[in-house]
Amino acid sequence: MEAIITLLPGDGIGPEVTDCAQQVLEGVAAKYEHEFEFDSQLIGGAAIDASGDPLPTATVASCETADAIFLGAVGGPKWSDPNASVRPEQGLLRLRGLLGVFANIRPVKIHPALVAASPLKAEILDGVDMLVVRELTGGIYFGEKTRTASSASDLCTYTDHEVERIVRVAANLAAKRRGKLCSVDKANVLETSRLWRSVTDRLMAAEFPEIEVETLLVDAAAMHLLSRPADFDVIVTENMFGDILTDEASMLAGSLGLLPSASLGDSSVGLYEPIHGSAPDIAGKGIANPCASIASVALLLRYSLGLETEARAVEQAITEAIDNGARTADIASAADSPVSTNDMAAEILRCVL
Repeated sequence: MEAIITLLPGDGIGPEVTDCAQQVLEGVAAKYEHEFEFDSQLIGGAAIDASGDPLPTATVASCETADAIFLGAVGGPKWSDPNASVRPEQGLLRLRGLLGVFANIRPVKIHPALVAASPLKAEILDGVDMLVVRELTGGIYFGEKTRTASSASDLCTYTDHEVERIVRVAANLAAKRRGKLCSVDKANVLETSRLWRSVTDRLMAAEFPEIEVETLLVDAAAMHLLSRPADFDVIVTENMFGDILTDEASMLAGSLGLLPSASLGDSSVGLYEPIHGSAPDIAGKGIANPCASIASVALLLRYSLGLETEARAVEQAITEAIDNGARTADIASAADSPVSTNDMAAEILRCVL
């Protein structure tokens, strides 16, 4: 097949892991006889430096004509002044809104060879395999914001339509897995969560009666993610809660450098990115873990290009590389000799080919 893929390397370690992702995509194209065309554009801090805009017009135009979009990371201390009128994260939020990618899917699965990399006990991690489905274009991140010298406010708003469509995505995913859905809210305090709960209850009863539904307050969910993570199959929650819970869930796998994400909407064009940030403290050192970015490539192949065989080959290659002993510093034990970002990617690519 032929596909156009927009690359948004961004800031910090973003360019390093994006380069690894592109190498794997090129390897997949060569092995399976596809033609992938890449268009690299600016976003975030790099775009602010170049044009003053965290999401330039050229970047938007490229994304609008792409079959899929890969993002490295945005942000860093250079652009971190909270009083600045222009910040890197604004570009990412605007892009999500423009693309209409309202469903962020984050798989969390434990590599058996990396159980020791997690701070949790091995018996707690046994059987962990979940999807966290985060609503991505509503809630407090997109609400009206005010700021005075002595006060500030962020408006959190959800509509029943926004809740219905994200819960429906999560329920359909659960139906193809173990048939369990956990909805996370804060309905004891927030009106948006009360709407979330009532809409979820109504929708699940009407459309997915076969799915086992659990409802948890977000504080309880945070606790249970660490005490009984293997009980979860698919978790669905609102924007801010999902942002926090998925970073917490990364500790189950042992590192933010292992977990991918896919942001999807009504079209097949998705936005794919590792869940880690720009990690400016290690940028340019060649020690970033490319596994999350390469796993995001697998999601891109699956959800935007419909290439399931190729997606599974990439996922299996990551597992094989880890089983072969390849470790970047974030997942290495005292007995391991850590490899560089490029060496880790090269080992994964060798396993793909």
